[in-house]
Amino acid sequence: MNKRRLLKSIKSFEKLISKHKEKIEREKRKSMPDTGLIRYWEKEIRIYTEEINKANRKLKRGR
Repeated sequence: MNKRRLLKSIKSFEKLISKHKEKIEREKRKSMPDTGLIRYWEKEIRIYTEEINKANRKLKRGR
């Protein structure tokens, strides 16, 4: 992947993380939050974070 695509991927994952964090906060404010949904979004945040880390490592290597 070239540098521009890696940077675009990182930006996209950061947006997804932000949206998921908002969803988690909104769900937690409910009188009966869906803990299954919250766990799902938290898992996706971990996956997106790892993808960002991978992209950053590729950028540092110059790929």
